[in-house]
Amino acid sequence: MIIKNIGELGRFGGMAVVIALFFALHISIGAKAIPLADVFSALIARDDTIFDHIVVWDLRMPRAVIAIVVGAALAVSGALMQGITRNPLADPGLLGLLAGASFAVVVAFGIWGSAIVPIMPLVAAGGALAAAGLVLWIATAAPGGARPLTLILAGAAISAFLGAVIAAVQLLDQENFDQLRVWLTGTISGHRMSYLGWCLPWLAVGFVAAFAMARQITSLAMGDDVAVGLGVNVVQVKIVSLIAVVTLTASAVTLSGPLGFIGLVIPHVVRLFVGTDYRFVVPYSALLGAAYLLFVDIVARVALAPVEISTGLVTSLLGAPFFVWLVRAKL
Repeated sequence: MIIKNIGELGRFGGMAVVIALFFALHISIGAKAIPLADVFSALIARDDTIFDHIVVWDLRMPRAVIAIVVGAALAVSGALMQGITRNPLADPGLLGLLAGASFAVVVAFGIWGSAIVPIMPLVAAGGALAAAGLVLWIATAAPGGARPLTLILAGAAISAFLGAVIAAVQLLDQENFDQLRVWLTGTISGHRMSYLGWCLPWLAVGFVAAFAMARQITSLAMGDDVAVGLGVNVVQVKIVSLIAVVTLTASAVTLSGPLGFIGLVIPHVVRLFVGTDYRFVVPYSALLGAAYLLFVDIVARVALAPVEISTGLVTSLLGAPFFVWLVRAKL
């Protein structure tokens, strides 16, 4: 037991070091490169008379912090969805939650404008929940019921439909929706820490619920009958997990727009190292998701420098091949 605890502590420590290194590198890279020594100096003792310190604190650190939060939120959402549905292809993007959240934000923005910003997490949560319900209803009504393949097909159909509606709305009112154009491709640039402040309560609810349900989800992943036999309240676990998935996904969409494939890729990578026990899958997914999105955002900034591409495009380019491999391996 002592050896196992030491091993887990070492793995957690290793992941924390990786995140810290990516965090420092993320802040260092940009239109104006800042040496790592100056980054550490700025983080330890801010001096507003030094321009690099202002850049670090006011521009680059908020982006890095948001990358950590969004990466962790989407990865944990994917892990929960895969455990609850026992569907290896489950992911907030593939099952329509990202599209539903984005659609709700676009519609609300079109009606009320920037006044919705403080309640964007709530608006996005409503859209994600509605889309998830619609996907489940369509998949359940299909021949054979809500199997992994029917869920993916229903999610793809709903995502495509909502994406088309969003595009049509933008074309009809290009001036008002221009500021959402980049956000809809998935990006964490240009955000202030105030956005994170509006999302913190929702993120707290989501992460607390996810960690609280981790042990029960391990039992649930073996089947509802097995879980009931082990004393798990299946309905309660599914409801609480759904709350966690919706709140985390809504917060991530609010902060970054729709970033696909993170919730699909990260939990599968985590299981290669820690197995199927969700007491470890959930926290390691959070850590690896944070490190992964920091890395992806660095790539988005340097791949075509000095031009910066949307982070969502990079997550799709990296995630799509993994999704194809997973479909071939699992279906």
